[in-house]
Amino acid sequence: MDFSEQKQGAVVVFRPGGPLTQTEAEVFLERFRKAISASMGKCVLDASDISYIDSAGIEAMLDLSDGMADLGQSLKVSHVNETLRETFDLTRTASAFEYFDDINAAVRSYL
Repeated sequence: MDFSEQKQGAVVVFRPGGPLTQTEAEVFLERFRKAISASMGKCVLDASDISYIDSAGIEAMLDLSDGMADLGQSLKVSHVNETLRETFDLTRTASAFEYFDDINAAVRSYL
């Protein structure tokens, strides 16, 4: 899994690429937590390149959501494809995240 980060003002946009499975989940958590720490909780997860997610990936995202809630924030996710959305719906985890159609809308939600 590849990772890229981009700053938009005080917000870090974190973009993993590839499947988010058990193999990648721990590295994903570690990298995203660093982004959270560097931006004082102002992060957006750009899910446009997450092609597949398994239970370990969902659990990693739920862990991040809980960590963001501890900071008074919610996990903001943009560009969720239909496969991910269906997976979140089937696992009843969809309500744990705040969804946005594009990155700019997610970034503006911090204003």
